Amino acid sequence: MSIADSKHWWVRWTYSPLQFIGEITIILFEGLRRIFKRPFEIGELLTQMLFVGMGSVPIVVLTTLASGAVMSLYIAPLLLKVGAGSMVGGTVGLTVARELGPVVAGIMVAARCGSSMAAQIGSMAVTEQIDALRALGVHPYNYLLVPRLLASVLMLPMLGLIGVYSGIIGGMLVGTIHGIPMSTFLESIEDMMDPWDFVGGILKTMVFGVIVAIVACQQGFRTEGGAVGVGKSTTDTVVISMVMIYLINYFLAAWFF
Repeated sequence: MSIADSKHWWVRWTYSPLQFIGEITIILFEGLRRIFKRPFEIGELLTQMLFVGMGSVPIVVLTTLASGAVMSLYIAPLLLKVGAGSMVGGTVGLTVARELGPVVAGIMVAARCGSSMAAQIGSMAVTEQIDALRALGVHPYNYLLVPRLLASVLMLPMLGLIGVYSGIIGGMLVGTIHGIPMSTFLESIEDMMDPWDFVGGILKTMVFGVIVAIVACQQGFRTEGGAVGVGKSTTDTVVISMVMIYLINYFLAAWFF
């Protein structure tokens, strides 16, 4: 009987997290090591960049626009009540640039792209296509892991920046409904924000990109059990990625800001 099949619940609960940490650590270091090793799968990298980047723009724009609008919907009346309406733009801008833009972009990519990555690799695992790659002399990490890791790290900052601007626009539109001129809103952003607010948020998205790609590939490579296993890996990828993004976001926010 293996440790994972042990009847003692405390053994299973201890073993599973340790196994997960070990697997993602190995995959992360292998991915980083193989980035500079031939063969370079440029075609697959461009395909993944298009999928993660361009394919995710509409959903990131819509969600961050709505998030910024809701934030302004709450903040504007409160600040106007205390005579601080000129601070609405800066308050919304800080919130969107530091938190909403990066986190929402990471969550959307985890839900849309991470699940797809895990499903694709998991399907290849259960149909023995990964073994076929090895038989053809193609290392699965070079062909499957590295392009997805690079695409996520390169595209998520762009999506995060798009999300920041969309969130600010959404907040500005709602602010005008409450009687705050656009010029006042933008001047408040200029007065209260500095470049590091944007840079820090963008750096956070790079970490989120690593999380999504590594978790998706880890869950995909360990898939077994046919279609049921693929479904489980897809679900676990989304859940684990989102939880890790929220947890690590706290430490990044405390460190950066």
